[in-house]
Amino acid sequence: MRKSLQTALLAAMVLAGFNTSLLAADSHKPPPTQDAASSNGFHLPPFPADAHVTQSATVAGKTLKYTVTVGSLPVLDEKGTTIGEVVFTAYTMPGKDRPVTFALNGGPGASSVYLNLGAIGPKKVNFGVEGDNPSDPATLHDNPGTWLGFTDLVFIDPIGTGFSRALVDDKEATKQFYSTDTDIKYLSRIVYDWLVKNGRMTSRKYLVGESYGGFRGPRITDYLQTQLGVAMSGVVLLSPYLDPAASDDENVSPLPWMQTLPSIAAAHLEREHKLTADAMAPIIEYTRGEYAADLMRGRSDPQATDRVVKKVTDLTGLDPLFVKRSGGRLETQAYLREVYRAEGRLGSRYDSNVTAWDPFPYAPHQQTGDPILNGIIAPTTSAMVNFVTQTVGWKYAGRYNALSYEVNKLWHEDDDANQGSVSQLREAVANDPGLRVLIAHGWDDLSCPFMASVLIVDQMPAMGDPTRVQVKEYPGGHMFYARQDSQAALTSDVRELYGVK
Repeated sequence: MRKSLQTALLAAMVLAGFNTSLLAADSHKPPPTQDAASSNGFHLPPFPADAHVTQSATVAGKTLKYTVTVGSLPVLDEKGTTIGEVVFTAYTMPGKDRPVTFALNGGPGASSVYLNLGAIGPKKVNFGVEGDNPSDPATLHDNPGTWLGFTDLVFIDPIGTGFSRALVDDKEATKQFYSTDTDIKYLSRIVYDWLVKNGRMTSRKYLVGESYGGFRGPRITDYLQTQLGVAMSGVVLLSPYLDPAASDDENVSPLPWMQTLPSIAAAHLEREHKLTADAMAPIIEYTRGEYAADLMRGRSDPQATDRVVKKVTDLTGLDPLFVKRSGGRLETQAYLREVYRAEGRLGSRYDSNVTAWDPFPYAPHQQTGDPILNGIIAPTTSAMVNFVTQTVGWKYAGRYNALSYEVNKLWHEDDDANQGSVSQLREAVANDPGLRVLIAHGWDDLSCPFMASVLIVDQMPAMGDPTRVQVKEYPGGHMFYARQDSQAALTSDVRELYGVK
C-alpha cells in the first residue's frame, strides 16, 4: 500500500518503468551549446511572446468560436528576480459575464495536457481506453464534453512540466517549486497574475484539479481566499487524492482495504456487464459495515476471516485461493497481475479493465510499466507539441514533459504533507457559503479510489447545506472521461455546479 504522499502519488510513475537516465539527461538544464540569453547563470533560449489563434469546434450541433492563447507568466522570488516561467494554454470566447476556470493535473510531475486534450478542452486526442495504441495517429478532433460552452478555460503547467521551467539550479528549484507548500503558493500566484493580466478579477472563478491536482485544489482555493483575496465560486476535483494518511497502517487499520475493495468489485461487475449505481450501493454499505468490522476483529474471531474471504471472493470473482492467501485484503499490484494472469496480461491501476501484455509473466513481481501510463505519453505529447508549436504558433524547441520523472525525483514533502487536503477543503467551504464542490471519480480507479472520497465527505459537517460538497462516480477509471458516456455524465453534473442549462 502507500507509505507517504510522494510514494502514494508517484508509485505508478515508478512502476511505469520510466527510463530515469534518459529523463535525467534532459532535465531543466538545456545543453550549454544552445544559443540563449543568460538568466541566473542558466543559458536558456527566451520564451517567445504569447501567441494567439482563432479556432472553432462543433459541440452538440452548436459552433463555438474561440481564441487560443499560449503564453507564459514569470515566477518571482522575494527580491523580484525571475526564478521560473509557467506556460499556460487559455481558451476564451467573447461574451459578458463568462466565468473562467483554471485547470491543473497532478503527479506531481504531470502537465495539464490530460485535462486539456482529454477531459474539458475544445479539442481531444484519443487515449486511455482499451484498444487505444500509442502509435495511433495523434489527431485532434472536436471534444463533445468540453466545458468551453459555459466557461473560459486556462490550463496551467507547473514548473518542470509541459514547457514550464525553473531558472535556478535543482537545489533551489526543489526549495522554490518542488515541495507541497511552495507548490501551492506559486501556483496560486499564477492564478492571481493571470486574472490581473487579463482583466478578469471580477469574473466568476472556478478551479479543477485532477489526481494530485485534487490534492492541490482545496489548498489553492483556501490560499487564494485567505492570502491573495481571490474567491472561487466552485471547485471540481477529478479522481483526487485528498488524504494520504488513510492509506497507511494497513497492518492495523481497515481503511486501506476499504478504499480499494469497491473499485475491484466494480471492475468485476463491469466485466460481467452489470455495473450500475444500484449494483454498487450494497457493496459500498458492506465495505464500511461488515467488512470493516470483520477486518478489525482479526484473530479474536476466527470466523471473521472466513466471512471476509467468502464475501470478497463473491464480489470480485477472483480465485478463492488467492483471496484466502491475502486474507481478503487485496493488494493493488498483486490483484492487477492476478485478474488477467491466465491471459498473460496486466491490468492498469488507473483502470483495471484496461490491459496490456505482460512481457515478464513468470517474474515474482511486475517488471513492466502501467498499461495506461505507458500508453498515454506518446499521443498526448505528440498532439500537444504539434498544437502549440504549429497550430497556435508558439515557437519553442525545448523538451515538452507530459510526465516528468525529474520532478518526481526532486519532489520534497513538507511536514504537513501527509495530512492531505481535507482540512483545507473543510475550511474553504466554511469560509464561503457560496462555494460548491464536486468530487468526481471513476469506479475502477485503484490509484485514487472513490471510496476514500466517500468516507471523507461522509465525515464532513453539513455546514448548512450538505449538497454543497458532493461525490459522484462514473464508469471508468482514473481518467473516466476518456469514455464518452462518462464524460457526458460528468459534463452534465458540472453544468449543474456552474448553474447553466
